[in-house]
Amino acid sequence: MYVVTGGAGFIGSNILAALEARGARDLVVVDRLRDTDKWRNVAKRELTDIVHPDALFDFLDGHRTRIEAVFHMGAISSTTERDADRIVDNNFNLSIALWRWCTVNRVRLIYASSAATYGDGSQGFDDAMTPAHLASLRPLNAYGWSKHLFDRRIARRVMEKREAPPQWAGLKFFNVYGPNEYHKGPQSSVVSQVYPHAAADAHFDLFKSHNPDYPHGGQLRDFVYVRDAVDVMMWLLDNPQVNGLFNVGTGKARSFADLASAVYRALGKEPNIRYKDMPVELRGKYQYFTQADVTRLRDAGYDKPFTSLEDGVTDYVQGFLHAADRYK
Repeated sequence: MYVVTGGAGFIGSNILAALEARGARDLVVVDRLRDTDKWRNVAKRELTDIVHPDALFDFLDGHRTRIEAVFHMGAISSTTERDADRIVDNNFNLSIALWRWCTVNRVRLIYASSAATYGDGSQGFDDAMTPAHLASLRPLNAYGWSKHLFDRRIARRVMEKREAPPQWAGLKFFNVYGPNEYHKGPQSSVVSQVYPHAAADAHFDLFKSHNPDYPHGGQLRDFVYVRDAVDVMMWLLDNPQVNGLFNVGTGKARSFADLASAVYRALGKEPNIRYKDMPVELRGKYQYFTQADVTRLRDAGYDKPFTSLEDGVTDYVQGFLHAADRYK
C-alpha cells in the first residue's frame, strides 16, 4: 500500500499515475476535495481509499502493517498565504507527526520540501543538510519558512543520530510545471497561464524586471517538468538505501520569456509577450534567479537526464493543455 498526502493535488496525482503504471494497485489518497474539480486529477486512478486529512493517523494506525511508503506532498503551498498559524499546523506540525509515525512503524517517507527555502538565493542553492548551512538560509515567505523549519528539524535529528524512518528523503522542488495543476489557479505554472492566451492568439503579460541586472522577462528560474520530479521519486523507491535532502530541478536556469515563448511555439505561433509592473508588495520578496545544484542527487546515483524546457513545454501543451482530455 502506498499513501500519498495531497494525493489529489498536482504532484501527488502524478505520483499516483506513476505508481499505477508500475503495477501498484493499493493506492490511498489523503486530501480535501472540497467543491472544485480537483477530483478530476485522480479520476483515472483505481484507488483503495480517499482519506480526509483529519482522519490520516487513524487510517495509518489501522493499516500500519500494509503500508510500504508514504509520499507526503500535502501542504499549504501558496506563497501569498498570510495565516502563519495555519501554515505551521499544516506544513510543520503535521510533517513532524508523520515523521514520528513512520519512524515508529518502520515505513518509508518521501516528503516535499521546496526551493522557496533558499529565499533570495544569496546563499546559493546547495542542498547540504548540515544544521549550520540550513541556518544560513532566509526564506522570503511563510510557506518557504515552514518547509525550511521542517528541514532544519530533520537535519538536527539526523546529526544527533536519532531514530528515523527506514528510508527518508526530502525533495526541494524548484519550479515544477505539468498536467493536473489546473486547480491551483493563480498559483499554477506560467505555462498553464500563458496557454489560453496563446491559443486565442492574444498577448500575455509577464512582470517587468525591477532589478537592473535582469531585463524584462529575463528573470530566471529552474523550470522542471513534473514527469522528471516523479521519476526521481520512483528512483528513490527502487533505491531504499538512499536517504537525504535533495534538490529537484534541471540544474539549468531559464528565463520567463523563454518559457512563455515555448508555449506559443508549441502551438506553432510566434511569441506575443508584453510586460507589466510587478505589484509593489512583491518587489522586495521576489526571486530573480533560482538554479538547482543537483550534484548530491547525481552523486547518490540518479543519472537520468532532465527534460529540456522546450521539450517539456511542448509535451505539456500538445499532450494535455491542447488535447481533448487535459488530465494525466
